[in-house]
Amino acid sequence: MSPLDISLADLISRLDEELPEADELARISEARLRAQTLSDLGDQLIDHYVSKAKQTGASWTEIGDAIGVSKQAAQQRHAPGPFERYTNLNRHSIVLAQEAARTHKHDSIGTEHLLLGLLGEPQGLAYEVLVAKAESERRVRDAIEEALPPGGKKAPRGHIAFRPESKEAIEQARRAAADLGHDWVGTEHTLLGLIRVEESPAARILRQLGFTPDELRETVRAGSGR
Repeated sequence: MSPLDISLADLISRLDEELPEADELARISEARLRAQTLSDLGDQLIDHYVSKAKQTGASWTEIGDAIGVSKQAAQQRHAPGPFERYTNLNRHSIVLAQEAARTHKHDSIGTEHLLLGLLGEPQGLAYEVLVAKAESERRVRDAIEEALPPGGKKAPRGHIAFRPESKEAIEQARRAAADLGHDWVGTEHTLLGLIRVEESPAARILRQLGFTPDELRETVRAGSGR
């Protein structure tokens, strides 16, 4: 019995319902994209419990034994990284950003993809802020779609790297959280990080929607860890 409340039949049924006109080859491509998303979420699930185990004093040897790999492999794969203090919703937005790049057949993750990731997480504060300012999700999504570069011929496989401006936005998100005295990095901090990278596509989109860094900072100041 599967430990998850989902089955292969569920996944097949949902894909078929969402792509009723697609041929089988198109469905293979979409199935591969969704499999990658499931894999990324699975890695985040393990990272979550590895972090919990480390907090209780577990050693890397013990963690490696629990995962079924060597101490070195466990430490290399699950040691704290740039997303250590990210909330679960914000981690999910990063996964969605990667999938946005893959779906649009882009070989790197830009700030516009990070913005799409935030828009794909409706429980996050960033989503609320974006939609409240633009007055509709559609307006935000259209602005992002217009800024996306042309897609390639095929969706990239495996890991997709961040562009330099995206790495800077991620760093700025951590700094924004620290500046505000927050011990988490939520979707709202990522939004603030994006507008701080002034020449990035996401910052231009946010300014186009009427945001300013100071106004956004005050909005985030009152936000919670979502």
